[in-house]
Amino acid sequence: MPRDEDTQLEWLLFEQSGVISTRQAQRLLSPGRVRHLIASKRWRRICRGVLATGDGLLTREAQWWIAVLAAGPSAVLAGLAAAQAGGLSGRWPKREVIDVLRPASRAAPALLRRMPLEVPAVKVHRTTALPISDRQVGRPHRTSMARSLLDAAVWSLSDEDAVSILAAGCQQRLVLPSEVRAVADRFPHCRRHALITGTLELAELGATSPAEIGFVKLCRRHRLPEPQLQVKRRDASGRTRYLDAYFTEFRVHVEIDGAQHLDARAWAADMQRQNDVWIAGDRVLRIPAFLILINPDEVVRQVVAALRAAGWS
Repeated sequence: MPRDEDTQLEWLLFEQSGVISTRQAQRLLSPGRVRHLIASKRWRRICRGVLATGDGLLTREAQWWIAVLAAGPSAVLAGLAAAQAGGLSGRWPKREVIDVLRPASRAAPALLRRMPLEVPAVKVHRTTALPISDRQVGRPHRTSMARSLLDAAVWSLSDEDAVSILAAGCQQRLVLPSEVRAVADRFPHCRRHALITGTLELAELGATSPAEIGFVKLCRRHRLPEPQLQVKRRDASGRTRYLDAYFTEFRVHVEIDGAQHLDARAWAADMQRQNDVWIAGDRVLRIPAFLILINPDEVVRQVVAALRAAGWS
């Protein structure tokens, strides 16, 4: 029959994706047995104070556990990694560190560099503001989705990444914009605060992608009428359709095409929806998402022309 220590150890390794701290191991096993597991290559040292089972490639979950355990007691996964652990999906320029938060009362190095090549460096942020509401019970422990998205936006390498991460979290319905705003209000002097709150304001209005957020900003900057976002419409067959941006008074519909519109089936569905809108008498503009970023003046020119043709002066 297996000993209780063995059962606890197996369960702990299962929960922690095959990663364990030396402190946890010493609570369950004798020092001699720990040394034997390492010598027999059933376990291996990852960094100071952290061990892993086997010799295969580490999963992303294992890397998160290594980061949290290496940062010491009371540490929690934070930023983009914490948001991804909570279900956020998407692609952003690779950030070569895993962010971890721990109380400021506990000293810690800013960056844990001595990691194997298969594990990114671990950046430890110290904070005096990490209430229970900002913590999420998970494996590993992490910050809440609202706090994770805010921190990810603050720590992002560019403004574009910050906007994209916030928009993705709201679009995927992992959090409400108001929840992230409530956290941001507690950090009025954080980096990119104005950009973050402005992005959340547009997300509350219905902008569900960076391109839609950029389009509304363009309209405001050039004093154009402000469009409604994600407007519900019924087509000729009675199906509910969502219009990306709609100037209701002038019946001008702007469809912002992202990369997903390059798929043949999505393209066919878009054409059908566009035809239904045209049949009803609206003007439709199709604008590639990348054009809003690289040539905003051309976007404004087309929108102004459509609005003027519809009677706006």
